[in-house]
Amino acid sequence: MAFSRYRQSLTNSLRPRVLLLTFAIFLAVSLPAYVAFNWMVDRTILRLGTLFAEKQVLFDRYRGLETLFREASLAETLARAPAILDWAQDENDPDKRRRGIAELEHYRLAFKDKSYFFVIHDSGSYYFNNKEDTYSGGQLRYTLSPENPRDGWYYKTITEIRNCQLNVDHDDNIRVTKVWVNCKVQENGRVLGVIGTGIDLTDFIREVVDIPQIGVDSLFVDGSGAIQAHRDPRMVDFHSLTKDTKSKKTIFALLDRQRDRDLLAQMMTEVSRGGDAVKSRFVEIEGKRYLAGVGYLDQLGWYNVSLMDVDRIIERDLFTPIAILLLVMLAFAATAITLLFKRVVLDRLARLEDSVHRVQEGDYGTGQAEGESDIGQDEIGRLSRAFGDMAKAVGDNTHLLENLVRERTEKLEKLAYLDVLTDLYNRRGFADALERARSTSTQSARPLGLLMLDLDMLKRVNDSFGHHAGDAVLVEVGRRLSNAAQPQDVCARWGGDEFILLISDCDEKRLPRIADRILNSIAGEPVLFAPGKALPVTVSIGACLVAPDESVEEIMRKADAALYAAKREGRNHVVIFTPDTPADTPDSKVAE
Repeated sequence: MAFSRYRQSLTNSLRPRVLLLTFAIFLAVSLPAYVAFNWMVDRTILRLGTLFAEKQVLFDRYRGLETLFREASLAETLARAPAILDWAQDENDPDKRRRGIAELEHYRLAFKDKSYFFVIHDSGSYYFNNKEDTYSGGQLRYTLSPENPRDGWYYKTITEIRNCQLNVDHDDNIRVTKVWVNCKVQENGRVLGVIGTGIDLTDFIREVVDIPQIGVDSLFVDGSGAIQAHRDPRMVDFHSLTKDTKSKKTIFALLDRQRDRDLLAQMMTEVSRGGDAVKSRFVEIEGKRYLAGVGYLDQLGWYNVSLMDVDRIIERDLFTPIAILLLVMLAFAATAITLLFKRVVLDRLARLEDSVHRVQEGDYGTGQAEGESDIGQDEIGRLSRAFGDMAKAVGDNTHLLENLVRERTEKLEKLAYLDVLTDLYNRRGFADALERARSTSTQSARPLGLLMLDLDMLKRVNDSFGHHAGDAVLVEVGRRLSNAAQPQDVCARWGGDEFILLISDCDEKRLPRIADRILNSIAGEPVLFAPGKALPVTVSIGACLVAPDESVEEIMRKADAALYAAKREGRNHVVIFTPDTPADTPDSKVAE
């Protein structure tokens, strides 16, 4: 009987039917969700792999440029050196030979490999020296010949349009394998020879190509696809400049399908035309799919190619936690709908929404009204508490940012009042400081004094030694003026070679003593403007007392008048302004 009643209650209850319906819906949603999830994972892996390919190619590109372009630039500069051009046109002249060898040895120390070579076209002479300076005094190693196939690289280089060519080669005469940088030596369109340097192939592969990266294989190829750099030296195509295309070891030979070869060639053409910096597509190598990224080293005529095993770089297992999380959330949502949807979801979301509105209105306290904190341990409860923490963090960060902005504004305002060169006050800063000092002086009944200093003959320093010397003199004079002043005094650069010193607590007796002390502190010893180079520096000083009711223009007029009087009296001199002091004179010779 009891069992019968229990069975009837189950039959009339919505709970099992809702559970069954929910389970059916759950399955109906799960299957397409599973398919959609896998599709999204595939799309995500493809997109991430493409982005990774582009970044990898750019990384390899600039890494290769840094190593190779510097050497090519140095070689091009050496090819234009007057000593090299003169020697190439008159090889047997002893003086030109001596200067040419000296120029080569000078550049040898700048090359990364500490080696160079130089071929003089008229004679075919091949000059070489290495980092051990093995061939010092005997740089002439051998003579090139058009009939010698091993010398074909030279005759191929001089026919190329580009001034510089790269060639991975083993020189049988000097028995070294290098990435050679070959630059033509020309004058008025006439080829005088080829000059350059080499980068040890092993070092180049280690520094540029053989960087341990899981699932990434980087290599460099030339315009024909011949492999010029690969972590496996056996893959490198030597003598590419003189080889027949069919006998080269090319990247195209690695690809399984002809359409992939055509696609790779198309990508190389597109990046070399200057459109997109990087092109990437999927290709197949030995039955496995790789993402190939291609970039162009336009300065060198090489392409950098990155072959990426996307499945090794981005593992599918990484998405498993996301799938599990989504499955748990879906099951929890289905259960919540059948149980207490309104109480567990809607009511609490309404409270959370109210908190969002309060945050929007600027209340960053906890994000919730007092007594409304959600104590639930599920997603919504955690979200509610996290939102409260976030709201508080946003409030704290907002206040912090406001403080930082205020501090930054204060720093910028301070910079507006400082002279960039000497770090003293500029005119604006001095005017502000003068007003503050006058206000303090009025309250304390302590008079102010002012010194206007002008460097003697700074123009001659600039003309004789350059403006960098003049700047060094200005900085040092500013430093000496600051050191000689009292902490409460105000130092400023008035402009050009003029400085201002506002003296606190000054009177008629102290003013000349302070001016003489400042004069001696600046002229006391020469100013060092470069290592081992110093020159004497003197200043002319015009001094005056500052009356409380005088304007800045009146004060500067008095100081100017006294300064020009000091200039007229022979410079390196102090003049105190008196009513009898003549007005300033715009005489350029005096004011210099």
